[in-house]
Amino acid sequence: MRYLLASDLHYSLPQLDWIAEQAPEFDAVVLGGDHLDVGGYVELGAQIVMLSAYLGHLADATTVIANSGNHDLSSRRDHGEKAAVWLDDIDPRVMTDGASALIGSDLVSVCAWWEGPITKAEVERQLAADAARRPTDGVWIWVYHSPPDDSPTSWSGSRHYGDDVLNAFIEQHHPDLVLAGHVHESPFRPDGSWHDRIGDTVVLNAGRQAGQIPAHIIIDTGSRRIDWWSVDAEASIAL
Repeated sequence: MRYLLASDLHYSLPQLDWIAEQAPEFDAVVLGGDHLDVGGYVELGAQIVMLSAYLGHLADATTVIANSGNHDLSSRRDHGEKAAVWLDDIDPRVMTDGASALIGSDLVSVCAWWEGPITKAEVERQLAADAARRPTDGVWIWVYHSPPDDSPTSWSGSRHYGDDVLNAFIEQHHPDLVLAGHVHESPFRPDGSWHDRIGDTVVLNAGRQAGQIPAHIIIDTGSRRIDWWSVDAEASIAL
């Protein structure tokens, strides 16, 4: 399976256009959270309408995975915790928060951004349930907006902005891949990186850059090759 990963687009329509052009070449496109631009000039409701249409358009071409990031939390659920409720109403072909499905022989778990104990517990239950059906002939992939803490993929250049709960989840379940974002600067700072390995788990964060083409990662689980591209550099590692 071939996956295209980008994150933290923050309503960059030119970058979304580029992704739409590439989408037919991949088995899945992963947009790893922070779709909205909270501080932007376009009203959030209008952004949601446009992004919902974009994601539906992408789903005409390939499997689309879009989880929530901290900038996507649009309202509160009945239990009181903030969530990207707008993702509930997009094209049902798009895999969003809480979804788990096989793509070929790979199992993909799409995790919500959580800010409270109820949503965190939902993620815990999701991962525990998916661990019980982990594929034997494919890879187990988590889409989780934040990278783990104390990792080069969470290094901003001055401090780590990772999620230490994710570290515990990785230690418990040992997924093959964690596809993250959130910390825009990590690949571009000394002591930071677009990839990390925690035990047998590979963690990826493409970072964020300006321009028409987003920093992105191509994952080929068949050849077990991972390629990262940015304006400033390109690199590859083995899965």
